[in-house]
Amino acid sequence: IEPPTDKTLKLTVPKMAEIKNDTIPTGRGTNDTLFRDYAGVHLRYTGFPWQETANVYIAGHRIGFPGTNSDMAFYDLEDLRKGDTLYLTDSEGRRYSYKVFKKLIVPPTDLSVLKRIEGKNIVSLQTCTLPDYTDRVVYQAELKDIKT
Repeated sequence: IEPPTDKTLKLTVPKMAEIKNDTIPTGRGTNDTLFRDYAGVHLRYTGFPWQETANVYIAGHRIGFPGTNSDMAFYDLEDLRKGDTLYLTDSEGRRYSYKVFKKLIVPPTDLSVLKRIEGKNIVSLQTCTLPDYTDRVVYQAELKDIKT
């Protein structure tokens, strides 16, 4: 697949109340402005859905900031179950369908969750754990279909 010039993604997760065709910009995990203003952020230096092998890593606030797109954005991430579908759409309208296959809970210092899985195109969705926000919960989903 030819990469689009504009690398902005949109994310839809039918099982999540707040994630419906949300714009997901690419940026650093330390960019407070992006994390405040958007439902999630695609972490720079991680993969894109049009790549054969990739980990499209998207992180978002569980609670977020009232009056912004981050407000309660990833609150219900843990409602996802194995086999649930989520979608990424690129700027050219191609829709990538992913199926959830794994849930991980890791400390914030564990960067191994950013790595690619050889031969697979996956998306990882991350937020903090409840009730104390000390760890990170990550759901991974594998690419199953592309509609152009």
